[in-house]
Amino acid sequence: MTVARACILAAGVGNRLGEIDDKLPKVLMEFGGKSLLVRHLENLARIGVANVVIGTGYRAADLKAAAAAADFPGEIDFVHNPDFEEGSVITMAVLGEAMMSAGGPVILMDADVMYDPRLMARLANSTHANCLLVDRDFEEGDEPVKICVRGETDLVDFRKVVDTSFDWCGESVGFFKWSPAMAENLTRRAEAYILRGDREAPYEEIIRDAILDAPADFAFEDISGTPWIEIDFAEDVVRAEAEILPLLDTSVR
Repeated sequence: MTVARACILAAGVGNRLGEIDDKLPKVLMEFGGKSLLVRHLENLARIGVANVVIGTGYRAADLKAAAAAADFPGEIDFVHNPDFEEGSVITMAVLGEAMMSAGGPVILMDADVMYDPRLMARLANSTHANCLLVDRDFEEGDEPVKICVRGETDLVDFRKVVDTSFDWCGESVGFFKWSPAMAENLTRRAEAYILRGDREAPYEEIIRDAILDAPADFAFEDISGTPWIEIDFAEDVVRAEAEILPLLDTSVR
């Protein structure tokens, strides 16, 4: 089934980058002459996504202007998180209506990732209704969000720091495909977090709760070997330009 909509989490400040690009929203950082935003829109258009909803916060006007100038053949809408300096769970809740009203499968994605277009196609074309992307080739530590698996397919945890027993783990890319039912499930969970005062939580905790409650509802695609990088720190910017950009599929750049 064709992906009906993509929702992009793009509200954050990106404090860990320091003063790079005068603190532009990370999604507006350019690599090879293209911003991450333009790359997202190009890759989403290639898989047939005609509607994108962006969750804004920090410097929302700059992001809107950049989106308006992009050559995207579909519709771009925005929802705003005025409390963007708190946890990303709030942006997920703000995006909830857009996820639930998509009318079909919806992609939820981090804004600060540069990646080969084949990665997005793998997610969109997956037969799994609720799908995560996992990369087994990663540097271990407390920073990567880990997808933990028993056997070959059973998800048992999803977090940066885990104490669950597992057979293997990999890093989450930060891109997900949800069924309409799961989109509603996750939205209601995000709203519950906010109502009980857990406003500083990362949105990944919502997904973790849903996985732990019903692990059989989730699956993953192993994208190990496909170039990608999350832009969190200044060194990631350097690595993205020097190492990852040259590996991207040049036929679609």
